[in-house]
Amino acid sequence: MIARKKKTCANPECAADFIPAQLGQKVCGWACGLAIKDVNQEKARKSLALVERREIKVRKEALKSRGDHMREAQQAFNEFIRARDQAAGHPCISSGKPLDWSGNAVDAGHYRSVGSAPHLRFDERNCHAQSKQDNRFLSGNAVDYRIGLIARIGQDAVDALEADQSVRKYTIEEIKAIKAEYRAKTRELKRAAA
Repeated sequence: MIARKKKTCANPECAADFIPAQLGQKVCGWACGLAIKDVNQEKARKSLALVERREIKVRKEALKSRGDHMREAQQAFNEFIRARDQAAGHPCISSGKPLDWSGNAVDAGHYRSVGSAPHLRFDERNCHAQSKQDNRFLSGNAVDYRIGLIARIGQDAVDALEADQSVRKYTIEEIKAIKAEYRAKTRELKRAAA
């Protein structure tokens, strides 16, 4: 028979030393157990709520379509592009004007649009910070965008972007990896800027 070590009662009002009769016994007797039952019930309730939230998150993740994953990856990518260009102090790629970073006036504008070249949607050379005015209301301001892009990445890189006609179909796992990669890159940029 193994000799059990003395424990201190978990009831803060008692705090007496006792030798436990069972494994896992935390209190010296029934009275102390009843005295701390509310604390234990609250901990158990919080633990169950946490488990339930995790299960809900897993179920929601399983219900996401490929389009949902693509949308989230695109948001992560666009956030990275804005953070990258803000950290570098770049002006609007198409107009050359300083960007207003204080509000929600900056887009991540693609040179070759996602609709016409979906295989370049996650290509960092193809996407740069652009004012909402140029991106949304001037349809990307493509002529001035090309001029700014040549100045920023060079003629050879622009020619390579324009010539790229490859077909790319992303799997859900690849999309999740892209989302995780760009979220990590954005965190790293923000950490370096702070």
